Amino acid sequence: MLMENKFLPICKQDMIDRGWEQLDFVLITGDAYVDHHSFGTAIISRVLEAAGYKVGIIAQPDWKSTDDFMKLGKPRLGFLVNSGNMDSMVNHYSVSKKRRDKDLYSPGGKMGCRPDRAVIVYCNKIREAYSDVAVVIGGLEASLRRFAHYDYWGNKVRKSMLIDSGADLLVYGMSEKQIVEVADALNDGYDPKYIRHINGTCYLADSLDEIYGDYIQIPSYKEVCEDKMKYVEAFKVQYDEQDPFRGKVIVQGHGNKYLVQNVPEKPLNREELDEVYGLPYQKTYHPIYKEMGGIPAIEEVKFSIVSSRGCFGSCSFCAITFHQGRAVQSRSEDSIVEEAKYITTLPDFKGYIHDVGGPTANFRKAACKKQITKGACKHRQCLSPDVCKNLDVDHEEYLHLLRRVRNLPNIKKVFVRSGIRYDYVMADKSNKFLRELIEHHVSGQLKVAPEHVADEVLEYMQKPAGKTYDKFRQKFFAINEQLGKKQYLIPYLMSSHPGSTLNSAIELAEYLRDTHYQPEQVQDFYPTPGTLSTAMFYTEIDPLTMKPVYVPKSKTEKAMQRALLQYRAPRNYDLVYNALVEAGREDLIGYGHRCLIKPREDRYYGNRYGSNKQKSSKTENKKDKNGKNRNNRDRNNRDKNNNFSKVDKKSNIKRKKKK
Repeated sequence: MLMENKFLPICKQDMIDRGWEQLDFVLITGDAYVDHHSFGTAIISRVLEAAGYKVGIIAQPDWKSTDDFMKLGKPRLGFLVNSGNMDSMVNHYSVSKKRRDKDLYSPGGKMGCRPDRAVIVYCNKIREAYSDVAVVIGGLEASLRRFAHYDYWGNKVRKSMLIDSGADLLVYGMSEKQIVEVADALNDGYDPKYIRHINGTCYLADSLDEIYGDYIQIPSYKEVCEDKMKYVEAFKVQYDEQDPFRGKVIVQGHGNKYLVQNVPEKPLNREELDEVYGLPYQKTYHPIYKEMGGIPAIEEVKFSIVSSRGCFGSCSFCAITFHQGRAVQSRSEDSIVEEAKYITTLPDFKGYIHDVGGPTANFRKAACKKQITKGACKHRQCLSPDVCKNLDVDHEEYLHLLRRVRNLPNIKKVFVRSGIRYDYVMADKSNKFLRELIEHHVSGQLKVAPEHVADEVLEYMQKPAGKTYDKFRQKFFAINEQLGKKQYLIPYLMSSHPGSTLNSAIELAEYLRDTHYQPEQVQDFYPTPGTLSTAMFYTEIDPLTMKPVYVPKSKTEKAMQRALLQYRAPRNYDLVYNALVEAGREDLIGYGHRCLIKPREDRYYGNRYGSNKQKSSKTENKKDKNGKNRNNRDRNNRDKNNNFSKVDKKSNIKRKKKK
């Protein structure tokens, strides 16, 4: 019996209240229990519940003993294990491998509520508690680590997580369809080790003779550990075959076992997606966390609506393609409107829907008609290096959806904060979407992700040319001016991506100088499992071309590339100075309007504008490459050329007086 307005059982008393003596499945997760459809644990448990199975949740168990793993008893069919919404290592460590201070998916943001490599640790504890129970792993951590993979934190290639965890089966991708099929197979009496017919799953075989049908065998774990070219060859097949329509079964040897990945499961259609998002989620965290400060992660999604999943943008550094796939799926307008109505009834709703989006907010359907029946192109991206001629560029449905939501009673404003693909916007022949977006759905700042401007870096990122972003930027500000608005773009930028040299970083710094923007935050490239960029980082080879690629790896160079993107920050002066000298770009050290920083002898803690004090005669007489007295010339013209604001001038005067 489906009981609405109830969280799923987390203790024996909850089971008694429901009249249950034994659960069918116990789901172990590294996140706190949040019954909201933005959390994978909530979706999988509710989908199984809707299919008639009894499911209980053990969230963030104490892994130092088996007690927590046994508190709901032995499940009839098996344990389901995930690490939470994030890979546990990414959750715990920054790109510099320093331990983070907060875990937004834990009570009160407390760190330390889950172990490193959570899926492996949890599975070991389950086996210790119940040696003969079925164990199925899934979620992002297992999904992205389903093959032998480079592990950034250990700086080595690790085995498939199916091997390391000792689980019986690995479910990858979004998993709603296959988890019910797995449950049905277990319910029918299948030995979990022999559930081998379900798409979107991985299993282990003892020999190649056990594998049914055609398959592609890729270099083994041993080979990819010993030879980076073999790693690249293996990754290229994995990358090419992640399509539910044209993909092939992939086999990879692991010692005396063979990891077998069945072809990806077909994405949910609109009706199926509506059913998933219409299940009786409580839309918040379990009440046990209230006294602990709640779960911070809910604040990001509480007043937001998931509109779609999947992304045909296929950025090299993003794991979405490997996990959700390139086929975009979206909910119906009615489903989304109903959720918006529900949000307006929440006691702390202030009238603002924070987002209606997904991995890419303005993607609502498949890239083209071919993708619907034949899958995504194997050797052609939809938006990179330029827009495919077959791409169906249409914002009408999304516009209509946004209008319906913003016109609901009690809604003051509907924002789009999950980011848009500006190249897709620029491919639209009409300005209607962009104009309406700017007029009604921007909260003063619009997030976009150019990531870089240097062509050689953008090519490896599989992002559009820098000129596309510049055109979008100009159009954005022109429309704002027409509407009498003063709104800003917040571009996400990335340093030290494979292919980025010091000169690439300097080119980006110069662009920021010319556009009068300095980012408050810059993301260093983070080599997470499963991405094309991570394969390049580890092997220094581009799997798509099999050619060498430059990869910045030293701490010094990565620090310099990052500092160049924030060259005005006083703390970055020495790094920027050293980078410019190393790159032979001393022309950017001085007082001219194109200079990034001042000379060492007259810097003011890195402020590029500087003070007006006189230079020594040695500095005054320094000549530029044309034989002219560079510093005298620059000093005489710097106020005019640097376009000082009044604030800048006053600020510098005050600083001089303090000195």
